[in-house]
Amino acid sequence: MTSLTERLAELTKGVGVSNVYGEATELNGIHVVPVALTFHAFGAGEGRGNSAGDSQPFNGEGEGSGGGGIAGTIPLGAYVRDIRGLRFEPNLVVLLAVATPLVWVAGRVLTQLAKGSRKRRR
Repeated sequence: MTSLTERLAELTKGVGVSNVYGEATELNGIHVVPVALTFHAFGAGEGRGNSAGDSQPFNGEGEGSGGGGIAGTIPLGAYVRDIRGLRFEPNLVVLLAVATPLVWVAGRVLTQLAKGSRKRRR
């Protein structure tokens, strides 16, 4: 019987550059290669049993297992090659979605730092 950790490792073996860069396509002389940010996180647990000592809180038999994971992809944009040359065209919707909370958090941090420095000067 294969352990849960070994099965997760086997499933993620093929994850790599092919997930980040899509297949190049050409339309009317314009070459496009989509680019994405991917992330994966997995966790696993196993267990056994048969503890009868005083140092262990549980006595008797046992078993166990468990696991979970998450994976996601964020489309960042595309590399475009046309008569103007090679350039990166960002996905503006994703850029705004990422930049908005980032700017908000940075503003809150700067506000708190400014308040803290005022209190120290007094």
